[in-house]
Amino acid sequence: MTDLEKEIEASRARLDETIDQIQGKLSVPNIVDEMLGNARRTPALSGVYDGALEAVRRNPVPVLLIAAGVGLLFNRMARDAERRRTQVSAERVATLNTGTARGYDPDLPTARPARDPLEKTEI
Repeated sequence: MTDLEKEIEASRARLDETIDQIQGKLSVPNIVDEMLGNARRTPALSGVYDGALEAVRRNPVPVLLIAAGVGLLFNRMARDAERRRTQVSAERVATLNTGTARGYDPDLPTARPARDPLEKTEI
């Protein structure tokens, strides 16, 4: 390999290492640990954090059930909001509601009746 190819390979290896480090920092457990660490270092939140952590340690099942209930509530709220957005969008479009707001439909007959070609034209 030439010097240029070796340099490119080394650069790719450094880039792969950097990407692996970034992915490691952006993993969910690391983000949660960092958030909790920040909350613990903040004087106003450290007491709340310690109390909540102690409550979780004493009562893990009720805390898990509460968390599941809150998750289901948020899921239901999101589905209801999406349904309302879809419903409001459908109400704004007149053609979806009545079908009468069409300007032109090639399948419908024209508004004027066709003239009989044998009919006499009067001037």
